[in-house]
Amino acid sequence: MDSVEVEIVASLNLEIPQIDSLTTVLSSESKSSSRFPENPIRTSLQASTLDAIFAMIFSITTGGILLSNFLVELDASPVVFGLLSSIPMLVNLIQPLGAYISERTTSRFQYSMLVYGISRLLWLILVIGIFGVGWGLIDSQQLVILTLLIVFFSHLSGGLGSASWMSWLAIIVPRSLRGRYFGIRNSATSLTNLLCVPLAGLAVSHWYGGTRQGYGVVLLVGIVFGFISLGCQYFKVDVNPQLQNTYIVYSSVSSKNELGKITISDMVSIPEKQWDENIWKNSNFWIFILYFSLWMLAFNLCAPFVNLYLLETLNVDVGLVTVYSSLQAGANLLMVVLWGKLADKVGNRPILIFAGIIVAVTPLLWFRIGNTSLDIWLWLPLLHIFMGGTGAAVDLCNNNMQIGITPVRNQSIYFAIAAAIAGVTGALGTTIGGFIAQSPQCGGLLGLFAFSSILRLAALIPLVFVQE
Repeated sequence: MDSVEVEIVASLNLEIPQIDSLTTVLSSESKSSSRFPENPIRTSLQASTLDAIFAMIFSITTGGILLSNFLVELDASPVVFGLLSSIPMLVNLIQPLGAYISERTTSRFQYSMLVYGISRLLWLILVIGIFGVGWGLIDSQQLVILTLLIVFFSHLSGGLGSASWMSWLAIIVPRSLRGRYFGIRNSATSLTNLLCVPLAGLAVSHWYGGTRQGYGVVLLVGIVFGFISLGCQYFKVDVNPQLQNTYIVYSSVSSKNELGKITISDMVSIPEKQWDENIWKNSNFWIFILYFSLWMLAFNLCAPFVNLYLLETLNVDVGLVTVYSSLQAGANLLMVVLWGKLADKVGNRPILIFAGIIVAVTPLLWFRIGNTSLDIWLWLPLLHIFMGGTGAAVDLCNNNMQIGITPVRNQSIYFAIAAAIAGVTGALGTTIGGFIAQSPQCGGLLGLFAFSSILRLAALIPLVFVQE
């Protein structure tokens, strides 16, 4: 077929170097109208970073330590904490349906606004419920149930858009910039987490109307920032899934002409019904799914119960716990850019194996932690810094590797399948962890931490066989 000229980013304001090669996908109504000019791509990447920053503020107020402390104030049981962590993963079963629907729409942006707009509006019900307790309309246990219902339906709506959003981002970010861009993007969200978590924690704990009412006010502010993040998506280059799936470009060239453009040719059309056959024949994808699902199972056995261990077993003040979370975010902030640059050079799999082993043995370090002054002021901060630095590598490289091993045609279907399977195993892990945490015969939380460490090491075995 005729060649197509594509303009790419020559430089970015985020210190991303010039691109000399590119493998990308073009979606076009004609053979010659597919163009990704420099300015729209730069604007899209910057808008995506701002989207992530504001979305992080929303996530801080609707999950993590703030929501955990809110449920502790309501005397929620460990089973509730297990359900709270398993629901966001379990509803990933809806992602294949969401991917199927999204591939039949004509705009990634409009679809994202619909599903995520509904998802974030639902949290307004919890704000009303929190103030309703003060007015005597509902009691604490009913508020716990209401919280779980909102978490369920909010993540259910968001799950319909996750695969489409990830496919949208995968199209926008050039392959050669993937490690560095996501490193910078994750660094920006970590900085946001570093600054906002302690501020939100202080606002909740020092609110004149009490911690519950304080959480309601902070939650309302987070919802506002959540909608600002959706507004940032307006400035990203929109993608029509119908056109994205029409053609795939296989060629990758590195020569530049005098106009600063790259010519990509050899456009090949693929029949519409071939995608499902390719999924089942893609053994590399399924080996990665085996690793990813086992890792989610092992990781989520104990990860949701770390804050519970700090708040209840060690009786650490919620203000200190937010400081620990900020230190963890700070370590993530410093290390994620370095991990991203290293991933572009050596690949994601070697980093995943190295960092995965470290993350696997980390739960065993909790056996050394007590509630002495030395532990609270030295070892706990150091442990959270250690977890932030190593966790940054795993999160970044898991995301990059999943994008790298999936074909671009119907890419959201692959993402949805990965999220659905990993979501089920992750939810299974948190549910099992909730029951083990309540069982003295299994050693309680410390026994759960040891069991998780063993399973994390075992989960890394399939990763050795994944071809990046």
